[in-house]
Amino acid sequence: MKIQLFAFLCYSILISNSVFSQTKTLNSSYETMLDTLLSHTVKEITPQGLPKKSSIYYLDAREKAEYKVSHIKDAIWIGYNNFKKKRVEHLDKNAEIVVYCSVGYRSEKIAEKLEKIGFKNVSNLYGGIFEWAHHQNEVYNDRGVTDSIHAYDKNWGQWLQKGTKVY
Repeated sequence: MKIQLFAFLCYSILISNSVFSQTKTLNSSYETMLDTLLSHTVKEITPQGLPKKSSIYYLDAREKAEYKVSHIKDAIWIGYNNFKKKRVEHLDKNAEIVVYCSVGYRSEKIAEKLEKIGFKNVSNLYGGIFEWAHHQNEVYNDRGVTDSIHAYDKNWGQWLQKGTKVY
């Protein structure tokens, strides 16, 4: 009986660690920074936790220059400093929406605004486009797939481990 219980506990730990590791970022320092930076006031989703469906609206909460360097395929630029409600008025308020920025701070604030104006199914992409790139997901510019990612500045760029940093 003790051997069976021990085996069950080991199996449970193995499974829980496997599931947990799928939701964590690739770098523990980055994870710590994100957990401290973010308020966790809206639903968060990781790149590997995203459902594989085309009906998700990706909203880019970075500045236009960042978006032009690269963005998630078919993402809609909505900005952060100059966010305007009219940029999202055409979207179904029940649609699945994922908001992202570089690491998740600006997108969290925009997601809060979207919820306040009535959007029901809004998620913040935890770790932002940096985490998206860390998990080998493609990013695009107006010419197609690119490996360039706007790293915002050298301070924030330290967290980008994949792709070519553009400032």
